[in-house]
Amino acid sequence: MRKMAGDEAQGFNNLVLPPPQPRIYVGSHDLRTDQSGDGRPTSRRLPPFIVIRRLRTTSEPAPAVKHQTLLCSTTTNHHRRPNSVENTKPPPKVTMSQPPKYLTGDSPAIQEFLDKFDVRGVLWSGDHLFDGIRETLAFLRSRGKRTVFVTNNSTKSRQEYLKKFTSLGIPSDVEDIFGSAYSSAVYVSRILDLPEGKRKVFVIGEAGIEAELRAEGVDFIGGTDPSLRRDISPEDFAGIADGSLLDPEVGVVLAGLDFHINYLKLSLGYQYLRRGAVFLATNTDSTLPMSHTFFPGAGSISIPLVNMSQQQPVALGKPSQAMMDAVEGKFQLDRERTCMIGDRLDTDIKFGREGRLGGTLAVLTGVHKKEDWEKEGAAAVPAYYVDSLASLNLDA
Repeated sequence: MRKMAGDEAQGFNNLVLPPPQPRIYVGSHDLRTDQSGDGRPTSRRLPPFIVIRRLRTTSEPAPAVKHQTLLCSTTTNHHRRPNSVENTKPPPKVTMSQPPKYLTGDSPAIQEFLDKFDVRGVLWSGDHLFDGIRETLAFLRSRGKRTVFVTNNSTKSRQEYLKKFTSLGIPSDVEDIFGSAYSSAVYVSRILDLPEGKRKVFVIGEAGIEAELRAEGVDFIGGTDPSLRRDISPEDFAGIADGSLLDPEVGVVLAGLDFHINYLKLSLGYQYLRRGAVFLATNTDSTLPMSHTFFPGAGSISIPLVNMSQQQPVALGKPSQAMMDAVEGKFQLDRERTCMIGDRLDTDIKFGREGRLGGTLAVLTGVHKKEDWEKEGAAAVPAYYVDSLASLNLDA
């Protein structure tokens, strides 16, 4: 795993450069993780797209190429830390000499946009569905666009999101939902080559992570276990130190958003990392938007472990290219014909730009506004922007 200098964990990056980072190769003959040189699991050769793609039978026709629509909710977190999985090609540069094109109310421009891309967007805030969302999704699907919902929220499983979509009157399928908890579970079960007897996961997080690990057949401890929701005791210190309170089968520490984080969980996670466990994070965003303000996000949960272990986790959520590769592997999307739509520059738009998608569309119903990408040092600049996702509905 990548080593990180102490001050870098606090936002400084002018110290000693880290050693090479773990890298995922998807879509080639050699799909593997590379963590050599630190004593942890090394590479494994896999056939193309074995990570998450369902193989067709010989009787099934080849799937027709469809436009891809990547859609997200506003439950992602704010402010991104560097990921330990990077794209091998530099993302295209976007500057304010290439200002985003405003599409709202411009029917010819919207038509050109729809003809060019397969699409993603912001659907709701809390339990409030934005106006025109159902009709807009129906319109996009009628134009041959496939909608894929991508979220960094690891507290809910895909099945839980499907229930929410249904309750809001949005027709969907669990296979069109891609969350960071699911991405993490797939990474553990189908990419990591863990040694026998070290395949259990210690979870710092909520039930969404547990559900996805369970669905992938991965054993885990921690998570929502009520016995860990308490103060640490002198006996705990002694048992953790001598290893009697540690599970010898744990080979992975997976950190996500945990509403019950405490000293005991952090102590256990740190000791597993000291003993060679692989360090993963569902996502590394520092804040969570809620009730018109911000709260600690998943990145704030994992940062104590980063500081203690001097390791950077492999992140499996936006804008990590590990997640982009997984999405590409599952949906076989054409990146040049795919547009990312979202409300956040540092996760959604950056995800699309670093993933070298054909386009990015900012929706002004969420976290970031026009002035955010106009200021110097913006995390990313979209190619297009609209007032709301409903602006794309030419039938309205």
